[in-house]
Amino acid sequence: MSSILAYDLGASSGRALLGRLIDGKIVVEELHRFPNDPVQVGDRLQWDILRLFHEIKQGLLKAKHQGITVQSLGIDSWAVDYGFIGKNGELLGNPYHYRDRHTDGVMQRVVESITESEIFGRTGIQFLPFNTIYQLAALKEADSPLLREAHRFLMIPDLLRYFLTGEMHNEFSNATSTQLYNPVDNRWDPELIRKLGLSSSWFGDVVRPGTKVGQLRESVTEELGIPSIPVYAVAEHDTGSAVVAVPALERSFAYLSCGTWSLMGTEVEQPVINELAQQLNFTNEGGAYGTFRLLKNIMGLWILQESRREWEKAGMTYSFPELVGLADQAPAFSAFIDPDDPLFLHPGDMPAKVKQYCRNTGQQVPDSPGTIVRCILESLALKYRYVLELTEQLSGKRFSGLHMVGGGIHNTLLCQWSSNAIGKPVWAGPAEGSAIGNLVVQWIAQGELSDIWEARRVIADSFPVTAYEPEQSDAWDAAYREFLKVTGLA
Repeated sequence: MSSILAYDLGASSGRALLGRLIDGKIVVEELHRFPNDPVQVGDRLQWDILRLFHEIKQGLLKAKHQGITVQSLGIDSWAVDYGFIGKNGELLGNPYHYRDRHTDGVMQRVVESITESEIFGRTGIQFLPFNTIYQLAALKEADSPLLREAHRFLMIPDLLRYFLTGEMHNEFSNATSTQLYNPVDNRWDPELIRKLGLSSSWFGDVVRPGTKVGQLRESVTEELGIPSIPVYAVAEHDTGSAVVAVPALERSFAYLSCGTWSLMGTEVEQPVINELAQQLNFTNEGGAYGTFRLLKNIMGLWILQESRREWEKAGMTYSFPELVGLADQAPAFSAFIDPDDPLFLHPGDMPAKVKQYCRNTGQQVPDSPGTIVRCILESLALKYRYVLELTEQLSGKRFSGLHMVGGGIHNTLLCQWSSNAIGKPVWAGPAEGSAIGNLVVQWIAQGELSDIWEARRVIADSFPVTAYEPEQSDAWDAAYREFLKVTGLA
């Protein structure tokens, strides 16, 4: 029986999932899982890209050792980060991590010379300080030698595909996230590239999800002792793949891809680029099959993950279920944070930052892991309500509930509280949304599935979805009003 392989790389771990279609249902098997830890070198925070490539090869070896025939593979990952290939075809340096501080203050300086209205009007992308456009501007400001030697610009999945195949292509969903791609003209934006002093020759052809973009190169097949395998461009921004996997049967739906980041929005056929979208700081990222993801980034479970790391450093080791249990026992609605406050962007002592935020806003300061985690999770749920209401306002749609996908749905307390906060049902599943979306794009390309709507029906039939109904509506409505007040979002 043939299988296909999806590599799904997140900000903290990566995984290789095998997918099979059996009797009209998708069966997935985790073949390989590995950490993805950034590396601090001096003042720079970087990705260990060669280690990631090594782990991709380990996934292929595991398939070989189990006697599995791999029919094709695809890779998805986080967005905005990239590497440069030199004229000799080799990687120039390790890619910087989007949380590295070399972009501090750069976005503000860029919009002094190129207005926000022009940038948004050309790209439709949310203003975030780590966007690729500001990472490149930071290198330009620093007169980085990388720019003098650069021949081609490749984002993380582009780069790993190049290592596998020897072919260089930029994939659409990730290209749009750079804030350098014009979704109306369907090309890299030459005017922004010129105004930033970048070279247009770095930016290559943009391929759509479902495009075959090469085969495993000879050096890889010889090293691993495997036959060559077709490689497909999927929706390579992991959120794009996650949205493909939303098991929605209605054409109008709201989604939340929940993990290190939370990304909430809806699927639209054309980018929404207008004054209101810019004012609300929404984004229009490319999706699969002619769609765009009208969405907003929310800091997500990063704050909880960093808090857990800090407690571990202090000798207090908690599993995530233990932390959720402590939060469930803590007093409700004692303090709130805005998860998207710049205070929480960079790594560091996150419990201290939560306390600082509460102190600065005149709230009761949480003083234990349970109260801190409760503050984080309640604030996330309430921020979801805030962004869902903005999504409805901007899209002109009303949603009957919220589809949650991604690893964050294992946090059942967050799922329930999200339903409580929005006052609507939450449908949670599947957890491996990005990998499943990656798989179905490959199957559609190979003719095994007819289109995205058949794929979503098959996903709905293949994976359990847990429904959460809202509870304690009056208490959560009151908490929402207080949340808006203390965070200044009102």
